[in-house]
Amino acid sequence: MDTFKTYETAWCPGCGNFNILRCLKKALEELGKSPYEVLMVAGIGQAAKTPQYISANRFCGLHGRALPAAVAAKIANEKLTVIVDTGDGDSYGEGGNHFMHNIRRNVDITHFVHDNQIYGLTKGQASPTTGEGHVTDVQVDGNANTPFNPILMAVSAGAGFVARAFSGDSEHLVSIMKEAISHKGYAFVDILQPCISFNKVNTFAYYKSRVYHIEESYNPADKMEALKKAMEAGDKIPIGVIYRETRPDFHEKKQILNTGVPLVDRRTDLQVVQKLIREFV
Repeated sequence: MDTFKTYETAWCPGCGNFNILRCLKKALEELGKSPYEVLMVAGIGQAAKTPQYISANRFCGLHGRALPAAVAAKIANEKLTVIVDTGDGDSYGEGGNHFMHNIRRNVDITHFVHDNQIYGLTKGQASPTTGEGHVTDVQVDGNANTPFNPILMAVSAGAGFVARAFSGDSEHLVSIMKEAISHKGYAFVDILQPCISFNKVNTFAYYKSRVYHIEESYNPADKMEALKKAMEAGDKIPIGVIYRETRPDFHEKKQILNTGVPLVDRRTDLQVVQKLIREFV
C-alpha cells in the first residue's frame, strides 16, 4: 500500500482524537511515507488506541511504557519512522520517568501526546495536566495537585524539538507534525484536544478562545525565550514550535550503531551467542 487507511474507532463522537488521526494520516502522506516504513507505538488509553486505527506497523504496550518499545525498535531498525502517539496520562503519569530520560537519550523518534487534561479511558479522574481545583467524580473537592507542564519539562530537560498544537487547527497541526517527524532526534509535540465526555472545562470553545500562533519574529533557537513561552498559560496559550535545536542523535553518538547498516540487517554469529549463553548457565 502506498497510502494510509484509517478505520472505525471506539472514540466518543466529537472527541479531539478524530482530527488528530486525520491530520496524522495527511502529514505522513504529504511527507511521502508508506505504511510499511512507519511504526506507530502506544501504551494504554483512548489516545493510545490511535495505532489500531491507521494502516501502519503498530505496537501497543503497557500503560506508560510506549517510549521504551519505540526506542528499542528505532535502535534495532533505524530505517523505520517511529512515532509514539498516546495520551497525557500514559506519557506524563505512568510514563513520566521514560519521558524524561528518553529526552536525554535523543533517539530519533517522534512523540505526539493527545493532551485532554483528563483520564478519559478510566472515566474522568484527574491526569497530570488537569488544572488545580478541577472537580471530577474522583476529585470531588477539586484537584489538589499542581498541573504538570510538559512543555517546560521538555525544554528544560534538553529536548531538541518541542512544540504545542491544537486538534481544532488542522492546517497548523499537520505542519507541526511534519516538522516533528522530519526532525533528526527526539521530537515532542503536546497536542491540546477536548474530551467531550469527561472534561467540561477544557472544551473546544475553551481552547479556541485561548490558543494563538506563535509570532513569526519568535526565535525557537533561543532557549531562555522558549522557557518563557513554555510558561505561558491561562488566557493565552501559544501553539507552534517552541524550541528547536540540531544536535547529534543517539545513533550518531554510538559507534556501533553509526555504520549505515541497521542492527536488524546485520548477520549474527550464533557461536558467539551460544558461548555467551553458556557463560550464564
